[in-house]
Amino acid sequence: MSQEERTNSGAPISRRDFNRAAVIAAAPVILGATTGEALAASDKKTNGKSSVDAALYSRCVEQAARYLTTVGQAEDGSYSGKSGIGVTTIAATALLSNGWKPEDPAVAKSLKLIESCVQPDGGVYTPGGLYANYETCLAIMCFVAANERRYDKIIQNAEAFVKKEQWGSPENVKEPSDLSYGGAGYGKHQRPDLSNTAFLTDALRAAGNCPDDPAIQRALVFVSRCQNFESENNTNMQAALNPDGGFFYTCAAGGNSPAGDTLEGGLRSYGSMTYSGLKSFIHAGLKADDPRVKAATRWIRANYDLESNPGLGDSGLFYFYHVFAKTMGALGETFFADASGAKHDWRAELVETLAKRQGADGSWVNSNRRWMEGDPNLVTSYALLAMHYCRPAV
Repeated sequence: MSQEERTNSGAPISRRDFNRAAVIAAAPVILGATTGEALAASDKKTNGKSSVDAALYSRCVEQAARYLTTVGQAEDGSYSGKSGIGVTTIAATALLSNGWKPEDPAVAKSLKLIESCVQPDGGVYTPGGLYANYETCLAIMCFVAANERRYDKIIQNAEAFVKKEQWGSPENVKEPSDLSYGGAGYGKHQRPDLSNTAFLTDALRAAGNCPDDPAIQRALVFVSRCQNFESENNTNMQAALNPDGGFFYTCAAGGNSPAGDTLEGGLRSYGSMTYSGLKSFIHAGLKADDPRVKAATRWIRANYDLESNPGLGDSGLFYFYHVFAKTMGALGETFFADASGAKHDWRAELVETLAKRQGADGSWVNSNRRWMEGDPNLVTSYALLAMHYCRPAV
C-alpha cells in the first residue's frame, strides 16, 4: 500500500503509524527494548548463544532500579533536576526499557514531569535552557518507550520541532557544502556535533521515520563528515590526515576531537563517537558492505575495549558503554571478532564489566567527573540502558 497500511482487522492506519509499529517491533536496534525473541534471532544468525550470567544480570538491574527509584528520584519525579530534564528523561527511559511500566509510581511521576515541559513550539525542554534539541530527542525516545497512544501527538509535534532545528532543514537553511549541514547541536550558537546528531537519528527512527527520511539523510551527510575516512560526502582535509575510519566529535567550526590531534594535524578518533557514528549509519540504511560502515567496523575491531572509552581513557566511560551496547545490538552479532580474530561475547563481557563497577548501593558513578559522569543518577541510567541490550534470552 503506498498511502496507507491496514491492521489485522482491516482498519487503515497511517504510513507513519505503520513505520512506528515496525520500529517498536525492532526495538533492540532503536530503543534497546531487547527481548528473548530478538536475542534468539541474533543467536540463529550467528550460530551461537550469549552466555550472559542471568543471575548477575538480574541482580545488577534490580539494584540499579532500586537506587534510581528510592534514592535518586526527587519527590517531583525528577532526577538531578537542576541540570534540566535530560537526566530525568534518560532515567525514565532506562526503567521503561528494563520492564518497568508507565503506571509504576516512579516512572509515572517522571513522565508527568517530562510532559509538563512540552512547549508551544512542539519541543519538550526546560524553559530558558540551552538544550532544547537534546532534551526533545530524549523525550521522543522516552514517550515511544512508554508506548502509550496518549503521547502520539506530543511525539509528532516534537519530531517536527527537532527536524526544524536541524541545520539544512527548510527552516534552518544551510547549503550542503556547509560543514554544519545535517547536524544538530545545542548551546547558544547550536554548533552541531556528532553526539547530538546521533541522538537526532535515534529519535527520528524511534518516532517511525524510515532511513530515507530527508532529515535522516541530511544527518548522514554530517555524520559522514565526522568520520576519518574519505567518502562521497567527505572530502575534507581531516579525512586525509588521519584515515583510520573512526569518528571525532564535530567537523563544524574548524573541527574538534576531545582525543586531540595527530602529529599530522588530523583529529584523533575515539570510541564513543565511533560507535555513535556507526549506529547512525545503520539508522540511515547503510549496509555492511558500504565502505563507510566497513571502515568504522574495522576501527572498532582494532580498538575493541571495555576497560576504557578507546582513545579517551575513563572520560565519558559510561556514555561509551551505553552507545557500545546500542551499536552492537544494531549490528546484530552475538560474537564480535576483534582485529586479532578473537571472538567476544560482548553481552556477557559488558555485564561482567558493569557488575564489577557497580556500587554497593546499586548505583554507578565515574571517578572522572567529565561530562557530568560524577552524577550517579546519569551514570546509573547510562549503565541501566546498556544492560538491557544484554538481557539473557528466555
